Amino acid sequence: MYLLPAVDLLDGKVVRLAQGKRDQVTVYSDDPVAIAKKWVDAGATWLHVVDLNGAFDGTYINVPVAQKIIQACRGVNIEVSGGIRTQETLDRAMEAGAARVVLGTKACEDPEFVRRAADKYGKKIAGAIDAKAGQVVSRGWVSATVFSVKDLAKQMKSLNVHTLICTDVSRDGMMSGPNLSLLRDVLKAGPKELIASGGVSSLKDLESLKQLELEGVVGVIVGKALYEGAIDLRAALQALR
Repeated sequence: MYLLPAVDLLDGKVVRLAQGKRDQVTVYSDDPVAIAKKWVDAGATWLHVVDLNGAFDGTYINVPVAQKIIQACRGVNIEVSGGIRTQETLDRAMEAGAARVVLGTKACEDPEFVRRAADKYGKKIAGAIDAKAGQVVSRGWVSATVFSVKDLAKQMKSLNVHTLICTDVSRDGMMSGPNLSLLRDVLKAGPKELIASGGVSSLKDLESLKQLELEGVVGVIVGKALYEGAIDLRAALQALR
């Protein structure tokens, strides 16, 4: 089980949002590359790089920043997400060297796009399941969809998407602990791999997630707890081993 430090980009800065709300932002740095290298130097083998501008506005504008991070962190897997809604943007992210690209809004709105992406890029495509009260939301977490988490997870499996990333939006950035019940609901749909996200605040939370490893939870995204110093990355990596 691996840990992915989150590097969330908004207007060129590294930030964290509370429950994904654009007006509840905390800025941690104006140097995304330095932050990425900090986590890599502490032992991270994966990074989760999110273009929040793209998530809200529909266009991944931070490909150049993601590419700089990829170039500065050779040998590390960079997962990119946020606003990837066209074939051109997807291809650009892959050409920049992304180890994996996450499709969120497209996963809800355009299954054929997702199928083609999975056929072309295989395990490098992941699907996002972002949930509020058991229902999936999209477009920067501001639009409701008709999907339950189980329904979307089943659809992603049928489209040959290898990895799912499940986020409880209400817990994201709140350090209130992961939603294990939500994760178990997604696991019932049988994804090959599931990455947990949202609410992780302590080593105890990581140990709880570790208990789901045999059921398919292969990774966990951690953001605010790292930036606020509630979790030491080296200790967290050791705990997951």
